Amino acid sequence: MAETTSTTRGNWNSKLGFILAAAGSAVGLGNIWRFPTEVASNGGGAFLLIYLLCCFAIGFPVMVAELSIGRKTNRNPVGAFKALSSNKLYPLIGFWGVLCGVMILSFYTVVAGWTFSYVFEEILFFTGFTEWAALFADVEHGVKNAIFSVLFMGATVSIILGGVSDGIERATKFLMPVLIGILMIMIGYVAFQPGAGVGFAEYLKPDFSMISAPLVFSAMGQAFFSLSLGMGALITYGSYLSKKENIPEAAAYVTLADVGIAFLAGLLIMPAMYMAESFGVNIFNDAGELLASTDLIFQVLPALFHSLSTTAGIIFGTGFFLLLSMAALTSTISLLEVPTSYVIDEFNIQRKKAATMIGGGILVISLIISFDISLINTIDFIFSTVGLPLGGFLICYFLGYVWKVENALEELEQGYTGLHTSLFKTIWPIFIKYIAPLAILYNLLEAIELITYIQELF
Repeated sequence: MAETTSTTRGNWNSKLGFILAAAGSAVGLGNIWRFPTEVASNGGGAFLLIYLLCCFAIGFPVMVAELSIGRKTNRNPVGAFKALSSNKLYPLIGFWGVLCGVMILSFYTVVAGWTFSYVFEEILFFTGFTEWAALFADVEHGVKNAIFSVLFMGATVSIILGGVSDGIERATKFLMPVLIGILMIMIGYVAFQPGAGVGFAEYLKPDFSMISAPLVFSAMGQAFFSLSLGMGALITYGSYLSKKENIPEAAAYVTLADVGIAFLAGLLIMPAMYMAESFGVNIFNDAGELLASTDLIFQVLPALFHSLSTTAGIIFGTGFFLLLSMAALTSTISLLEVPTSYVIDEFNIQRKKAATMIGGGILVISLIISFDISLINTIDFIFSTVGLPLGGFLICYFLGYVWKVENALEELEQGYTGLHTSLFKTIWPIFIKYIAPLAILYNLLEAIELITYIQELF
């Protein structure tokens, strides 16, 4: 098999392109619809503060680890572990990441299709085609789900076909500024509406009495998942990085971008929820808790949009779901790039054929899910809730105890000339060898309820 060079694989044209692409990978639907309700339901500003700390204490070190592994080897997740160890078991870490990416993309495509279908739902509602609008709003309609899954996968594949610089980088350079622009405009609009002040207070007001171990670990889990760690996406993106780039600096920018967009999303979603309440829309369940994130996005907010004037409703409604669609697309790009890169590197297949083949295969699974959306929760639990922390833990272990921190630091020194006199050199090894893996392991055990089981035994 001929070796795939970095030239044929592609490279980022600029640091900005990489940062936007990596931030786009991290910024997904969870940032926009899950994060705000997590903050509001768990102590507001107190949760926000802990989340920020976790992003930089847990997420940032693991991100640096993934990027360093990728750049050192210029390979996909499987090939990277092959290159750094002769033990045939370690490439399974990379393969697990690839598999997680494939399975997450299979249901994410369906959910992304929902966000795109709601763009049309809003247009149809305000133009008087209410029966058609109801069809586009039906998340359990198999045929509709299948059609929009095909459309979303088609858009994702078309971007991947363009390669690293002309495809991924060019797309995210357009999508990310537009996403941020729509977000800012909508925040500005909502800020002056009835009920918005209550939403801002609920989102930002710290309630330190709610801080507990479960809350801390919940914030840690949100930080880990929101940064797109543990599935090899950042190993893949790191493999396209120039040796001249400062990886810790780039990782810090990506972390800041992800955190910043998640924070901005909260400034939109929470005021919008209480704005909806002021219009008579119920935003609490029978237990007095904020509605779950999916109910919020696909029930509460559309009800709010429908209560507005035609002009405001169609602009605000279509704008919001376009925002979600763009956030979803920046994530599906990275999810598809991981297995595509694997096939290109390991089987020496051209990008066009690899992307089309992998995208088509994943789409088959998506079409099955389209007609049975109950599968989403199962796949999400196995490959996201459990799979990603497991991948992150194994990456920390591999770098800390197999490849060794010293070798990673040698790689990081390229592009970071002051590394050996920096505080980073002292702190990062401690976090990657001890703090991050232990914290991730606890979250993993908590996710499978093993911690609860052990506590019940004693």
